[in-house]
Amino acid sequence: MDNLTLGAVGVLAGFVMMAAGMPIGPALALVSFVGIAQIVNLQAAIGTLASVPYSFVGDWNLMAVPMFLLMGYVSSNAGLSRGLFQACRLLLSRLPGGLAIASVGATALLSAASGSSMATASAMAKIATPEMLRFKYDRGLASAVIASAGTLGSLIPPSILLILYGFFAGAPVGQLFLAGVIPGLVTAVLYATMIIVRCKLNPELAPPNTDKPTWPEISAALREVWPLPVLIVSVLSGITVGIFSPAEAGAVGAVLAIVIAWFKGGLTLASMKESVNQTLCGTASVFVIVIATVLLARFMALSGVPTFLTELFVSEATSQLGIILVVAMLYLVLGCFIESIGLLLLTLPIILPLVESANMDLVWFGIIVVKLLEIGMVTPPVGLNVYVINAALNNSVPLKMIFKGIMWFLVMDIIALSLFVLFPEIVVWLPGLME
Repeated sequence: MDNLTLGAVGVLAGFVMMAAGMPIGPALALVSFVGIAQIVNLQAAIGTLASVPYSFVGDWNLMAVPMFLLMGYVSSNAGLSRGLFQACRLLLSRLPGGLAIASVGATALLSAASGSSMATASAMAKIATPEMLRFKYDRGLASAVIASAGTLGSLIPPSILLILYGFFAGAPVGQLFLAGVIPGLVTAVLYATMIIVRCKLNPELAPPNTDKPTWPEISAALREVWPLPVLIVSVLSGITVGIFSPAEAGAVGAVLAIVIAWFKGGLTLASMKESVNQTLCGTASVFVIVIATVLLARFMALSGVPTFLTELFVSEATSQLGIILVVAMLYLVLGCFIESIGLLLLTLPIILPLVESANMDLVWFGIIVVKLLEIGMVTPPVGLNVYVINAALNNSVPLKMIFKGIMWFLVMDIIALSLFVLFPEIVVWLPGLME
C-alpha cells in the first residue's frame, strides 16, 4: 500500500472509530501512531508520541486557553453576568420580540467574557428562556434564540477556536480577536432584525410586552452590568494597543475577573474551586485533541494527502471563492457529526496548505472557518448547542422543536457568511488598524 492510500485509509479509519463512539482525541492519536509506524518505522512513531505532547502543549501561546477559560468560569460562577439579561430586557422589551432580542444582546456580551459557546448557551438558557416562556413566547423561538446566539462565543473575542486556529495557522491571535468583533456584531444584528420582522408579522410568536420600565429600574439594572464591559474592554484594549500579548491578556483577564468578583462579593471558596475544576477539565479536553491533531498533521505530511488535495482543489477551484465553497461544503457536512474544536483541528492540517497556495489572508479565512463552525454547532443531527439547551431546560422543550426554530437563524448565518466572503473589509478593517 502506497503512502497516499495509507493516509486516506487512516482518515477513514478515524471517522469510523469516531462514528462508533470513540473520543476524537484517542481515535486520531491511534490512527496517527499506526500510520507513522507504517510509513517510517515503530521507533519513529514512539519518538513522535514522546516528543509532540510537551513541545506543543508547552507552547506559551496556548496558555491563553486555560486563562480565558478561567476568566469565563469565574465570571459565570461568581455571578458577574447577573443582571445582564434583566438590563437588556428593560431596554428592549417594547420592541417586537423584545425578550428574544434582549437574549441575543445579553448572550453576545456574555460570549465576550466566556470564550465558550456551550458555556454561554447553557448559562443563558437557564436565565432567559424561562422568562420568555413566562411571557408566552413560542417555545421554539425561546429556545432556538439562545442556541443560536450562544454560538457567538466562538466568534466574539476572546474565542478558544480563534486561539487554536491562530496557533496552528500561524496567524496573529490579536488580529484574529479584533477581526471577530464586527462579524459577531453583524450576526447579532441580523438575528435581532429577523426576530423583529417575524414577530411583527406573527405577534403570536411573542406577545407584546405591556410593562413600562421606569428610568430608576433601568439605571439600577445597568449598575449590575458594569463588570462584564469593564472586563471585556480591559482585555481587548490591552491587546489592541500592545500593552500585552493575547496569552498575557488571558492571565490579565482571569486576575481581573477574580478581583471584580471579590469586589462584588460573589467570589467564594466554593465558586473559585468550581471555576478552577471546570478550567482544568476544559483545558485537558482541548489539549488532548490538540496533541492528537498535531500527531495527525505529522502523519498527513508523511502520507502526502495534503499535497495531493491541494493540487486537486487548486486545479478544480481556480479562484478564492471556489476554494471557499469547497471548504464550506466540507465544514457544513462534517459539522453535522463532529464538535467544533475537533473538526477545526482535524481539518486544518489538510486545508491550510490549500489556503496558503491560494495566498489567502489567514485572518480573514480564520473568521470564515469559525463562522462555518458556528453553523455546525446548531445543525442536526449533532448540533451540540441544541443539546446543551435541551439539557439546561430539563427536556421541557423537545429537540425537534428547537431544531425547527433554529432554521430561521441558520438563514441569517448564511447571509452573514455570504457578506463576510463577498465583502472581506467587514472582517479585515478593524485588525488593519493595528498594522
